[in-house]
Amino acid sequence: MAYQATLHPQVIDLGLERITTVLERLNWHKPAAPVISIAGTNGKGSVAAHCGAIMAAAGLRVGAFTSPHLRDYRERIGIAGRFVDTAELLAAFERIERARGDVGLTFFEYNTLAALLVFESARLDAWVLEIGMGGRLDAVNAVDADVAVVVSIGLDHQEFLGTTLDAIAREKAGIFRRGRAAVLGSRSMPAVLTDLAAAVGARVKQLGVDYDVLRHGSRWSYRGSVWSLEDLPAPALRGDAQYDNAATAIAVLEELGPRIHVPAAAVSGGLTQVRLAGRFQRLAPVRASLPAWILDVAHNPDAARVLARNLRALPVAGRTLAVCGILADKDAPSIAAELRGCVDGWWFASTDGVRGSSGAALAARVAAQLDAPAAPAGSVADACEAALAAAGGADRIVVFGSFHTVGPALDWLEAKGLLPPAGDREYTAADHGSSR
Repeated sequence: MAYQATLHPQVIDLGLERITTVLERLNWHKPAAPVISIAGTNGKGSVAAHCGAIMAAAGLRVGAFTSPHLRDYRERIGIAGRFVDTAELLAAFERIERARGDVGLTFFEYNTLAALLVFESARLDAWVLEIGMGGRLDAVNAVDADVAVVVSIGLDHQEFLGTTLDAIAREKAGIFRRGRAAVLGSRSMPAVLTDLAAAVGARVKQLGVDYDVLRHGSRWSYRGSVWSLEDLPAPALRGDAQYDNAATAIAVLEELGPRIHVPAAAVSGGLTQVRLAGRFQRLAPVRASLPAWILDVAHNPDAARVLARNLRALPVAGRTLAVCGILADKDAPSIAAELRGCVDGWWFASTDGVRGSSGAALAARVAAQLDAPAAPAGSVADACEAALAAAGGADRIVVFGSFHTVGPALDWLEAKGLLPPAGDREYTAADHGSSR
């Protein structure tokens, strides 16, 4: 992984020329299986997880490419719900090395190529590809999607995508293709998205217009252009936003019939079985004297607003304490402002990497937005340790702000015996031989 990070002078350098050159040298071709590409400021991972879980419940073999990872690089490349086999991943790296020659790939481009090569030989029924950043110039956009999704539009990565919602929407609309569905996963979207879809010749399908959620307490119904599904269970992923994310996934899958068969029972099964670490992930205390933990990668103001709404909807008898680590290039003051009234004490953690920030610097950046006591900490582990020492059994600790914060927190929780065992999720040779 360290070697891959040295192959290009920039961490982020959007563009399709390098990846398409290497794909041509690899003689790679788009698969016969349908491809779903998912873009959006927030919600990409949740929609991808719902798509994968529902298709898995239907007995379909799905490859899922997501980013970034929390704890293990192999999280990025999933096959039938398991991490890619290490030997198969290394074989893909070797093929890329032989083909790239003097092409200096970014870390993400290398990762994307590896996923495409692994999926090529995995005999999959469907591919789910999560856009890394933007859409038009993202490496994943080298693959033409059969269904393209834009889950949401918000302000993030402005230095690369533009400083307005319209500019960001233009970048994300770059994944639309002529004659294919363009699924929009929010009720309010910049008009430029539908304008660009029309210009390309894509068929727009928008939440609240062409498909929708009807809530009946925790149960709900789906109304779409093809399917009408009654009495569905609540999504296993927590938070009201997950109903819309689940509906967006269903809207995507109904576009793929008759290429794949997804019965109504599989939709219900997938909704109850879906899992996604770091998205309002709640860990119950292992002992009554210890606090509960909530982990959320919310790293922009819109995501922080959803986190705050989820916290208010799930009150706690005691206090809510926050371990927060935010990268230096994010709008930390606006993120912190969204949590006003939700947090009774803060510990600010340092984040690593070229985009990282010290806990002290982060605390200084957000100080004007806080309405509760705060303290800088060293590492994420240090901040978690300090928050745990201050917490009681009626309290909860919320860890949020970045994948670079939640990942190390999960490592620390596991080392402390506070994380339930996950089991071996590696894709094995036996799995490889079980394709449909």
